[in-house]
Amino acid sequence: MTVNELFTKLKDRFEVPDRLAFAFAFASGLLVHMPAMLMDVPNHDGLSSMHFSQNMITSGRWFLAVVCAASSFYTVPWIIGLIAITELALTAVLLRRIFDVDNPVTIFLISTLLVSFPSLASTFAYVFTLDGYMAGLLFAVLAVYLVKKDHFIPGGISLAFSMGVYQAYLPFAMLLCIYCVWDTMIRSEKKCIRKCLDYLYMGITGAVLYYVILMILLKIEGKVLDTYQGIDSLESAGLSGRFAAVPSMYKDFVKFTFSKGFLAGNVCAAFGLVLALVTAYAAVRMIIKGKLYAKMWFYWLLLLSIVLVPVSANIVLMITPNVNYHLIMRYQWVLFWMAAVVVCDKCVTKTGAVVRKTNEGSSAEDASDAGGPGVGALVSWISFIAAFVIFVSYAVTDNIGYTNLQRKYEKTYAYALRLLDRIENTEGYYQGVPIAIMGVIGDDEFPPSEITAPATEEMIGLSGDYLIYTADNYEAFIKYYMGATLNFVSEEEEARIYYSDEYIAMESFPGATSVQMIDGVMCVKTEDALRD
Repeated sequence: MTVNELFTKLKDRFEVPDRLAFAFAFASGLLVHMPAMLMDVPNHDGLSSMHFSQNMITSGRWFLAVVCAASSFYTVPWIIGLIAITELALTAVLLRRIFDVDNPVTIFLISTLLVSFPSLASTFAYVFTLDGYMAGLLFAVLAVYLVKKDHFIPGGISLAFSMGVYQAYLPFAMLLCIYCVWDTMIRSEKKCIRKCLDYLYMGITGAVLYYVILMILLKIEGKVLDTYQGIDSLESAGLSGRFAAVPSMYKDFVKFTFSKGFLAGNVCAAFGLVLALVTAYAAVRMIIKGKLYAKMWFYWLLLLSIVLVPVSANIVLMITPNVNYHLIMRYQWVLFWMAAVVVCDKCVTKTGAVVRKTNEGSSAEDASDAGGPGVGALVSWISFIAAFVIFVSYAVTDNIGYTNLQRKYEKTYAYALRLLDRIENTEGYYQGVPIAIMGVIGDDEFPPSEITAPATEEMIGLSGDYLIYTADNYEAFIKYYMGATLNFVSEEEEARIYYSDEYIAMESFPGATSVQMIDGVMCVKTEDALRD
């Protein structure tokens, strides 16, 4: 097979709707996230990851280094961003197939919601690992798609690789599985019960395979799971500890879903409510049209879904009860908007709510059963406008976050420049002098000046005033962005100085005594003057 023949065969495997999903996701991804791809602005973690091997097996991410290797282990935002958006575009294709939609408008909404949800913007703030994480998302969605095509073992393998990249995309796969179970039952496919069980088998296969590979690799490398984000609880937490987290899972689900406006403010919340209401109407029309209310399985599946959806969305809290559950781990919430758009689409295109031309024509009776062509058109327009406004709100919120990240960098650079100048002009300074910079930037001397907090407070990596959170951040920022290499003392020496009377008596920077020599060490006090 020649190269041309291979590409022709690949093109034939992707139908027009697939190409639309890819194009919509890729183009809108570039439009929304281009600022993050064109600027070299790290967050606090990025400062220590300018070149990072991505070997995070002690965090359970045994496959992360493999998928990040394609972009090198250097932080190159443009290359990493292109790879990540390509992976997202492929994910959009799989989602299009899982949801089984052909309507270009619906495909557009699914694709744009996927690439604009603020969880992705927060992930862009950690650009050094972005392409790996998006590969993890792609594997999670691929796992569900493979089961939909009757391949639950390959699906389990794909899920294991997804968890090996980042365990936080497991909820994404679980929620998709719940949707697919509903879709299978409504279609009354042959052997539908067995097919529904395949999703469970896939999950068990993936989880077991992930854990076995993790234990083997830890053994080979002679390492143990880290305490970071409570990942060590994979081995230590018992069943009682995990089930104790269930109430908090439901509480968190309700709080995040109904109190955050899905992270884009009042406009997004208002149009989200509109989309939820029109989706509820569309779902009721489909239930009536399909006479689902007359089937006992419908009520059992409805009850099971009500119980399982919050658990599936927050399964991370059961796996690692002590996790810091931040926005990057909440990408799965975008599926609720996608499902709403799909339900409205299917109500309009599958139940006869809009009279469609066929070879045999369409009857007025069919249209009346579905609520009439006018109602169908109204459902179509309302759902489109609401979802489109949500997408635009997300895109604006993402870029507010990127703007604040740029300002954080500039404020940090100005601050560090003043700090470095003071160090070099303090009596006793010489090249290579031992230095201890202690504390973060104090609010007493530098009151918060961020104005984007209402939009970005939940967006980890993009909120806040400065990039500096630890002494290591000072060292990395001054080294990589100011070209000065300082000789920082050990943590033990720093701790000794920190509790000394001389250090306690110092003012906080930029006070007159905030930089001075103590026992041959150039000490810099940057924390608030008063401390507990």
